[in-house]
Amino acid sequence: MDVIELTRELGKAIQQDDRYIAYTLAKQVNDEDTELNADIDKFSALRTELNKVMSAEVTADQTDKLKELDENIKATYQKIMSNKNMIVFQAAQKALEDLISNVNQIISLCANGEDPDTCQPATSACSGSCATCGGCG
Repeated sequence: MDVIELTRELGKAIQQDDRYIAYTLAKQVNDEDTELNADIDKFSALRTELNKVMSAEVTADQTDKLKELDENIKATYQKIMSNKNMIVFQAAQKALEDLISNVNQIISLCANGEDPDTCQPATSACSGSCATCGGCG
């Protein structure tokens, strides 16, 4: 087997992993949650409206509109993030991301000459933001 074929086998193994299965099930539940999707659509519409108001010259009466939009956006975001299906989805997504991060780190370590049988991915508290990161591993 060549490296690409082995990578495809790895992909199959990932798709059989409990973390991947939990993620796909949680995603499906979110996709079928009509209230959650309505809130996500509302959040998107509010952000679009906020951007439109902010791109125009802000007058005194628009200041109140901006404040109202900001409050509605925050409340809608909080409602989305406290939805039980979203909470489960985010936990499943984090577990899958951690798995993929570990796989990527092991591949990188091996590509840098580490022993494939003993190299260990770094255990760091990743914030998820690559903008402030010094690099994985």
